[in-house]
Amino acid sequence: MKYLTNEKLTIVGAGGMIGSNMAQTALMLGLTPNICLYDIFEPGVHGVAEEMYHCGFEGANITWTVDPAVAFKDAKYIISSGGAPRKEGMTREDLLKGNCKIAAEFGDYIKKYCPDVKHVVVIFNPADVTALTALIHSGLKPSQLTSLAALDSTRLQSNLAKEFGVPQSSVTGAHTYGGHGEQMAVFASQVKIDGKPLAEMGLSPERFAEIKQNTIQGGSAIIKLRGRSSFQSPAYCAVKMIEASMGGAEFTLPAGTYVNNAKYKNVMMAMPTTIDATGVHFTEPVGTPEELAALDASYAHLCKMRDEIVELGIVPAVADWTKMNPNL
Repeated sequence: MKYLTNEKLTIVGAGGMIGSNMAQTALMLGLTPNICLYDIFEPGVHGVAEEMYHCGFEGANITWTVDPAVAFKDAKYIISSGGAPRKEGMTREDLLKGNCKIAAEFGDYIKKYCPDVKHVVVIFNPADVTALTALIHSGLKPSQLTSLAALDSTRLQSNLAKEFGVPQSSVTGAHTYGGHGEQMAVFASQVKIDGKPLAEMGLSPERFAEIKQNTIQGGSAIIKLRGRSSFQSPAYCAVKMIEASMGGAEFTLPAGTYVNNAKYKNVMMAMPTTIDATGVHFTEPVGTPEELAALDASYAHLCKMRDEIVELGIVPAVADWTKMNPNL
């Protein structure tokens, strides 16, 4: 089997459902034979490793460990789902304090054991703030670390495809920006259905409002249907993000990226992004005044969560971030 690279990919939280799906997806897509599965729960990660061995992937060199020094050493790519999952009735923000402490430790491990890592994807909630915490603690450049935000856009795309009875790939430009959560900004003005602008499809404002709400509640709906938070879709999207950073096909769905420009300061937020072998790059969103106002509101919410983790002492005051990470 031909692999995209031979460099080490470490999957953090590999004993869980997202982690195990990421391991299998990475091997099925032929990303790298050298995959290290890391989790603090020994039976879980051991079990996932055994399952991967039983798949019989050609040329695979799968290892597992509960020791961060072993897991992170020489890692060139990392995906982390290593936080507590969301349960029914919880918002992503409910996970803020505990998961940001985990993210701080995760960033410290990167700085200590694999400062030469090429790209890191953070996918545990609230992803915008856990990723920001990891970036500050890791010392990495902003282009080297992204968070999973694409699910919001694929959920919008899926809902519109079902509405019009078309294949999901026929819906283009269905993107959400800002925060990954209840405060996401849904952009519809660039959407096309089979090449035709959404504005010309006869969709009533009331019906679009329902579709928008279904998109925002997409993760909650999965929890109600399956009794647990999403795991297959975040696993696949995260692996596709890391594939792009390895030099595979560019990832062009919105990703969470560090933004510090004239309008948005010192946050991780979903923007129009491209991930490739040189890292993540973003442009400014194009939208209606209403959409841009929704993005501003989402940004304000992200600032509030950022300020909370500063108050908790998980990250320093913004003015002191460069002491911990000179790249910021």
